[in-house]
Amino acid sequence: MYKSCVVRGFTEKYNVSKLVYFDSTDDVKAAITREKQIKGCTRGKKIDLIESINPEWDDLSEIFNN
Repeated sequence: MYKSCVVRGFTEKYNVSKLVYFDSTDDVKAAITREKQIKGCTRGKKIDLIESINPEWDDLSEIFNN
């Protein structure tokens, strides 16, 4: 379902096909704050963040398919 391309939007526009990083929280305000923090980072810092938890850049969407 996650890679079926049935929902138009960001992933379709930018041809995104792998999930390499994610955060989770039950607090909506914390999630929005975190998203703004990450969006404000340089590309290099984003790459460092990804590689700190997923050094091989594996597709983490498989976690959600089980």
